[in-house]
Amino acid sequence: MDHLKIERINTLARKAKSEGLTKEEKKEQAALRREYVETIRMNLRTQLDRIDIQEKDGTIVNLGEKYGNKIRH
Repeated sequence: MDHLKIERINTLARKAKSEGLTKEEKKEQAALRREYVETIRMNLRTQLDRIDIQEKDGTIVNLGEKYGNKIRH
């Protein structure tokens, strides 16, 4: 998500607190928030998929390979 979209989210949030939003602005805000949350989830999933853990038997297991297919939506 680019900086302009994040700034727009913040602008709409400030406007919602001060004077309220129109129906169109509420729809825009909801869409931008959904996109933002999805971006955060994707970034977190990418980070988690790159984590390697060492099992008790000494083997190294990548979490993305072990759990990645089960969690993705």
